[in-house]
Amino acid sequence: MAMAGVVVVGHAMMNSFLILFQPTKKSSHLHGHFALRFHHHAAARSQPRRWMRCNSSPQAKSAVTNSSVSWNGRRVVPAMKNLNMDRMLESPGLQDVLLQSDMRSESRLKIFSGTANQQLAHEIACCMGIDLGQIKIKRFADGEIYVQLQESVRGCDVFLVQPTCPPANENLMELLIMIDACRRASAKNITAVIPYFGYARADRKTQGRESIAAKLVANLITEAGAHRVLICDLHSGQSMGYFDIPVDHVYGQPVILDYLASKMISSDDLVVVSPDVGGVTRARAFAKKMSDAPLAIVDKRRHGHNVSEVMNLIGDVKGKVAVLLDDMIDTAGTIVNGAALLHAEGAREVYACCTHAVFSPPAVQRLSGGLFQEVIITNTIPVKEQNYFPELTVLSVANLVGETIWRIYDDCSAKFEHYSSFELD
Repeated sequence: MAMAGVVVVGHAMMNSFLILFQPTKKSSHLHGHFALRFHHHAAARSQPRRWMRCNSSPQAKSAVTNSSVSWNGRRVVPAMKNLNMDRMLESPGLQDVLLQSDMRSESRLKIFSGTANQQLAHEIACCMGIDLGQIKIKRFADGEIYVQLQESVRGCDVFLVQPTCPPANENLMELLIMIDACRRASAKNITAVIPYFGYARADRKTQGRESIAAKLVANLITEAGAHRVLICDLHSGQSMGYFDIPVDHVYGQPVILDYLASKMISSDDLVVVSPDVGGVTRARAFAKKMSDAPLAIVDKRRHGHNVSEVMNLIGDVKGKVAVLLDDMIDTAGTIVNGAALLHAEGAREVYACCTHAVFSPPAVQRLSGGLFQEVIITNTIPVKEQNYFPELTVLSVANLVGETIWRIYDDCSAKFEHYSSFELD
């Protein structure tokens, strides 16, 4: 029998019943409030439950009628005979038990921030309605890193927010030491939340005797003690296979998509442009969400690291608003050369969009040269104050990452139905 979310399972042979309940965690749009949500038994079968067995013998019935009586060290839901389910749900005793259980469940989720992007970590915690965990991180005179957790994480699900952005080696080592500190503090599950995964471009050998640093970094994170990794916009999707632990890969493009939609650009005037052949799949998925906009491709030849040359354009951009989409902007050579080609081919306006703003010199000088109507990025990497310029727009991925953390913690799918073309389970 299942009514109004509380599931009572009877058993004729055992002459007993189970009262199942499951608390709900706050969604990313709730701030500081607890939401009580009841699930049908069939929908909640795969979820971990807290349950109490109440024997239906006369002695047991008399023992649990007083809600203040504890059984096995826990509050017991009163066995209320001949009351309808609505009155049962309104019982102060039941509501108190559910709320206390919800609070205990919340305390099992811990989020800690490294020093690489503390602002994003604070935004994520704010969107989730929880506080950041207390952690002490300092560097000794010789450059060694010291990490100490300032609160207990024993038996907790811990999420460590630390992009491996420049300085990549410093931030990577800090992440590894944070993972090790959590492992030695008996954390139940450790998830490395890496908004930007450094070394992602070193994912294959293009010449003889080269290293594959992306695989090496994946091994380091795994061996340090991480149980799961949450990454935003990997440079290439196959890099997920370098990890021997589960990887949740989410895309930052939905945030950019919502922002562009607010500009009310006519779909007839819009064209999505991939700055190279490798980004065609990403650009095609983005164009499909932009009212199935047409797609253009820039044919690029790379002569060395951080050196590229545009050859020609595949597609028509004349008189249109071109949206150049890439996963990252490093020195901005690729995207600036692409924008110059688009203007030469008759594009009316050019928007540059990317998830990761690495902004290695001379990226800012190139991007602020007047080729772009707007440069739209996200905050997976913190932007230094001196790197801001009038055309720059920074969007936050905090809500997207926060919702993904809740879904991981709830053992739900990390796939968002509204953006199913972008999200991976």
